[in-house]
Amino acid sequence: MVDCVTLYRAPTTEADADAIAEWLDERVAAEVTVRDRFLDVRSDDDLAEAFAEARVLDPYDRETGNTMLGIVRYEERALEHPERAGGVIYDGLAVQEALRELLPAAERSLSHLHVPLLDRVLGTWGDHDGRWHKRVNVLGQPALVSVPGLYEAPAKPEQYYRVKQRTAMVSGDAPPREVLEAEVEGEFLVEDDPRTTEALRGYVLQAYHYLATGEAFCEQEGCRLANPHRQPGVIEAQLREPEFCEDHAELYRP
Repeated sequence: MVDCVTLYRAPTTEADADAIAEWLDERVAAEVTVRDRFLDVRSDDDLAEAFAEARVLDPYDRETGNTMLGIVRYEERALEHPERAGGVIYDGLAVQEALRELLPAAERSLSHLHVPLLDRVLGTWGDHDGRWHKRVNVLGQPALVSVPGLYEAPAKPEQYYRVKQRTAMVSGDAPPREVLEAEVEGEFLVEDDPRTTEALRGYVLQAYHYLATGEAFCEQEGCRLANPHRQPGVIEAQLREPEFCEDHAELYRP
């Protein structure tokens, strides 16, 4: 049984941990609390090197890690100034293991779930196709939720990438969200999307549901506990009514 859930803020992102916690508190039996950024409150001297070791170097190579001094120094700066970090994918399971070691000894049992909202892009290796896949969340203890993963992991319409590339070639920068939404058919989430907090609620609930029931994801596409691989599916599952399929509505209807 999960008695406590602790969320950790990601202050450099659009995600509002307090609003997510309030929503979760209305739906689960556990006590829900919020703490400041995990990488601030639970950091140690070895964390920068752990992130360096978890770096994905090639999307088609299972081996990870570059612990050269310059890379470790970059990770140290990224921990101190997260707004400067970006453009790197990390092995989500390796990061999870590193952060698990930082949990307080009295809070490591599965009855106290920790959910850091992270400003890092996480991935897991796919044995079926031999490449890394970006993820929104990595379930377990602690359960990691990647805020940029919400925008990057589920695939957008092909037209989105064409418009983004064309605009970048002309202006040297990515087009604003309003331009993309006007020119690209279909719905999708982009960086700093105002719908971020609403969408992440379901991914945090998935972390709780996994520890509480052992079920990873729901097979019903429109359920908050679903794990769609494309952006329209994320919109349908996290931003449309009803929130849950019939089975999970019985568990989590407020």
